[in-house]
Amino acid sequence: MHALLKRQLKKNLPAHLIENEEMQEFFAAVERSYENYDEKLSMIQRATAISSEELFEANKELRKEAERQKKILASLELAMNSLNSNLDPYEQFQNNSDQQFDVEKLAKHISHLAEEVTQISEEKKLLLQDLETRNESLNNYVQMVSHDLKSPIRNVNALLSWIKDDNENTLTHDSKENIELASSNLIKMDNLINGILEHATIGINMESKMNVDVNILLKEIESYVPLPENVSMVYGAGFPVIHIEKHLIEQIFAYLITNAITATKHLEKGLITISFEDEDQFWKFSVKDNGKGIPQKHQSSIFEMFKKLENNDSAAGVGLALAKKIVKLYNGSIELESEENKGANFSFTIKK
Repeated sequence: MHALLKRQLKKNLPAHLIENEEMQEFFAAVERSYENYDEKLSMIQRATAISSEELFEANKELRKEAERQKKILASLELAMNSLNSNLDPYEQFQNNSDQQFDVEKLAKHISHLAEEVTQISEEKKLLLQDLETRNESLNNYVQMVSHDLKSPIRNVNALLSWIKDDNENTLTHDSKENIELASSNLIKMDNLINGILEHATIGINMESKMNVDVNILLKEIESYVPLPENVSMVYGAGFPVIHIEKHLIEQIFAYLITNAITATKHLEKGLITISFEDEDQFWKFSVKDNGKGIPQKHQSSIFEMFKKLENNDSAAGVGLALAKKIVKLYNGSIELESEENKGANFSFTIKK
């Protein structure tokens, strides 16, 4: 029994009642009630402690969830603003500081924008499919026309050559010159057809990429490009090894070197300098010459198809246009720096 209660009973009850058997049973019942009370109180205290811990943890989780929801809403708002910059808004949505954030309105707006994006994606897919079909038809047409034109051109050129050989002693000087002029125009037309076909089909049938040592590549080009004795080509060692379709990078260098030779062959000492720079994500190559240069008025169109600066019967005017198209396949660019009679510097980049 509780000590304080025992004391009070002994103080206020007569001794014979305290020792009474029935009274003892009463005291035992009171003591049991105290024990049950203490046990229940202890259980309540333990339950309260557990509930407090659970509530604390739950509050922590709720705070985390609230922060996560805020971040999600902020991300949704940024996404919606980004979509609004490209699409006509279905409903103008503004989250001003003096306005309550309307989640339902935002969700409805994003839903509409998502529908527009889906529709635009479908339209884009159809346009790409149509473009692919058109490109395939165009390429087939170009190849067919090229084949149909090249055969008669070469046949005519061969016939002119036979006529000239068979009548070498009877043809007049003017007739011989006319045959030579006709033959040179046929060669020009054949080169033009080759250029158009190559430009139309470049990038379609790509070779497998390989590691190309640019030092070795330049030596190979130097071995077959007709370099006059008065023109020298200079390039240092240490050029990089790049992973690329070899024939494409070779074409770029061949076009630029051939142009540089044309620009310097009239000089007593023509000089072509090839160099490179490492520009983080790109390789930058330059082909520089000390030749006649390119007038400012022609520089803006120099990379267009059929543009050429000289009346060269063998030139088709597609070399620089081809070089530009190849460079774009590798996310690069090609540029020209030149002044008339002060040489030219063609530089191009290839993404690593």
